[in-house]
This record gives sequence, C-alpha cells and structure tokens, in this order.
Amino acid sequence: MADLDRKLFLGGRLKRLRYDLSLTQTQMAADLGVSASYLNHLERNQRPVTAQVLLKLAATYDLDLRTFTDDSEPAGEADLLEIFADPLFKGLHLPRREISELVAVSPMAAEAVTRLYRAYVERRKRDAVAIAPEDADQSPSDWVRDQIQTHHNFFPELDELGERLFAVLGGDPHGLAEAAQKRLAEVYRIDIRLMPAQVMMMYQRRFDPHRRRLMISETLGASSRRFAILYQLALSEYGSEINALAEKTRAPDLATQRLYKIALLNALAAATLMPYSAFLEMAEQNAYDIELLRAPFEVSWEQASQRLTTLSRPGARGVPFFLMRIDSAGNVSKRFAAGHFPFSRYGGACPRWNIHQAFQTPGRVITQVIETPDGLRYFTVSRTLDRNLSPYADGAYSQAAIGLGCELKYAEKLIYARGLDLAQPNAVQTGPMCRLCERPNCRERAAPPAVKALQIDEWIKGVTAFPF
Repeated sequence: MADLDRKLFLGGRLKRLRYDLSLTQTQMAADLGVSASYLNHLERNQRPVTAQVLLKLAATYDLDLRTFTDDSEPAGEADLLEIFADPLFKGLHLPRREISELVAVSPMAAEAVTRLYRAYVERRKRDAVAIAPEDADQSPSDWVRDQIQTHHNFFPELDELGERLFAVLGGDPHGLAEAAQKRLAEVYRIDIRLMPAQVMMMYQRRFDPHRRRLMISETLGASSRRFAILYQLALSEYGSEINALAEKTRAPDLATQRLYKIALLNALAAATLMPYSAFLEMAEQNAYDIELLRAPFEVSWEQASQRLTTLSRPGARGVPFFLMRIDSAGNVSKRFAAGHFPFSRYGGACPRWNIHQAFQTPGRVITQVIETPDGLRYFTVSRTLDRNLSPYADGAYSQAAIGLGCELKYAEKLIYARGLDLAQPNAVQTGPMCRLCERPNCRERAAPPAVKALQIDEWIKGVTAFPF
C-alpha cells in the first residue's frame, strides 16, 4: 500500500474508476459516505485523496490499493502512446508528459481520442478491402458488442431481477427448470414441447405465439434446455423492463435494438439460473473451480464461465475475468470482459495463446500465463466445450473452445494456479490483440471480408442462443 501520510492527488484514477463502474458522482459519493461536491474536488485534484477515502474505496469496490496508488503508467497511456506514434500525427512532436497528463487529468477525453482513432482505423481497413459504402456502417452485432463492453458485461438491474425470479421459483437450483415450466403453464399458458431435429430444422428453440407453445430441439443438452425455458420465462415476466433498458441506449435501428434485447434476455436468464450472491459465494468457496461451480446450478462449462465475467457488483466483486470462444478454425464467436483485456475486433486470438491447443486435448483444462505488448500479464484457462448433438447430414462435427482469464494479480485466488510460481511465471509473449498483428504468418493479419462476415455471423448466433 502507498504511504498514506503523503498527499495523493488521484483525481484522474478516481474518475476513471467511476467511469468504469458506470456510476455518477452522486452514486459514488453515497457509496463512500462523502458529499458529491467533495468527490468533485477530489476528481479535479483540488483536494488530495485521504487515507480514509482510500480505505473506503478498497472496501467498497474491492480495490488493490497498491495498484490504484502506484506510480506506474496509468491505464490507457500505452494506447495513446501507440496512437500518437502513427504517421498521421507526424510533426506534432507530442511529448510523453502531455500524454500522461491527459490520461491522468481527463481519462474520459483520453478514452474519446482512443475511440476516435480506432474508428478511423476501422474505416481505413474497410476502405482498403473495398467494402461497399452501404456496408461500411457499424453492424448490429458490433453495436451490441460495444454496448455490452461499455457496461463491462455488468447489468445490476438484471442481476436483481434474476435473484427475484429465482426466489419466486422456490430458490432451489435443482428444481428451477421444473418450477419455471410450471409457472409458464399456469400463469402464461405456455406449453413446452421437445421436438425432433427434422421438425426444428435449423432452430434450437422456437416460440409459436399462436399456439402458445415453446418448442425445444431434442438435440439440445440438459443445461441448454433449462436455459431455453428460463429465457422464455424471463421474457414473459420482465419483457417491459427489458424494453425499458433497451430503449435507454437509443439503438440506431430496430434490428440493432432487437439484438440488444436478446442479449439482455440472455443475461437475465443466466442471472436467474445462477443468482449473483449464491453464485459468487460458491465460486469463492471453491476457488473458482468451474466443475464444482457448475454442479450445484446444473449449468454447462460455458454457462458458468460466461457468468464469471459478470461479477462486478460494488462491495461484492468476483475476479474480473475475460472470455473468448473460438472454433477449431480460429473464428471468434464470443468476447466478454469484466475488466481490461485488449481484444481484437475482427481477428482471432494470437496463435501463441494455447486456447488453440485445447482442441488437441478435448475436455482437458490447460493453463498459461500470457503477456500482451502493453506489458500486462494474464493467467488463462482454456478448455474445449461439449457441444450439442448434430445430424451427420449437417456436415463435420464442429467443436469450440473457451479461453477464460484474468490479470495475473488475481490468479492466486484460482485453483488452477496452485503450485505455479506466480512471482516469476514463464509468461508467453503474445501478439497485439487489439489490432492487426504485425507478426509474419499470424492469423491476425489482414482477415479477408468473407472471414470477417463469418465471425460477425457466428457472434450473432452466439448472442441469440447464449451458450446453447
């Protein structure tokens, strides 16, 4: 911890923390037990952050004070240094000191510069591959993915609704599906039928509003069937609340708004299957052992892993995980992060990340410490997923793998890291995961438009079906 006797002016970091938590000054001030005007003075560096405020911050938001108060490079500075190294800014001779001051004093302005530059780079890429002008706008899936990441995959309203619905259904995770099916029948007159794959064709779940019937494919596993039932109940119970949340974001069109509603419903169904407080308590008791974590909630490896990326409730935070799902060809179909991780927008993961080797050892957990170009280290866990049944006529069996990880400083909480030397780990240098890799023969280089379209389509399938 920093020397609490010296004056600490941490306005930029405090403002960045509030921004990351999606809190207003009034909300954070209430959490800390101070006035909004006092918090405003702290953020503007007009007053130093006191020891009492620091300790309250640590207790309320589960902060590592050594990281929060150290003199290392602020988050975002590495991105700006790389941005201003672009030949576009040749001749400005912008000193590093001014970049550091921008990040420290105005973190949101620094974030705005970063977003503008990324938008510029994306447009430049589109122009380079000659995509038609009408296709150059942001796709619905891109917009939804960015919106979810803006919230760091944390929606407190949905967690509260999920816990409420879990209690309404009896509070027993092992009887949840049966209770949900009964409530659908008695309250909403919705019947549930398991249907043959030949009848469902390309659908895994389908609701017939005229017959009031939810049809679920027989090819779905037990955990996916339970999720489909909870999804339908969540829609029936809280459709108006979901609509209100979606309308607040002002999606650019109806198609994007519909996709965003689906993403919110997926999150609500997951919050009902794995209610926040009970899930976090079980995770911490079992050192985040996913097999032990999924058992009491009767969920799949993927469902439990994805839920781990949503545990950001102030005062009750879990390890801030990130998650990526890829197929055996390297196409990315999911990206979620509770904290910072430099995901690529269109490309896959760096081939040096052993998520790709997971396909060689199906069902087995493999671990790795990776280091990204900004110098940050992450502990990762990778494993292939058990997929649903699929007819032979549909083609070759397609397997997927999940990469789940966190910053190395949290690894000591994970059972998967026990026995490893976390002080001096054998970290594997990975390529840039936030832009096209410059390493020769890397799968990140210049993905053609067809591949990008496939990745977007696969992501839409993932978000509309959650972990089916």
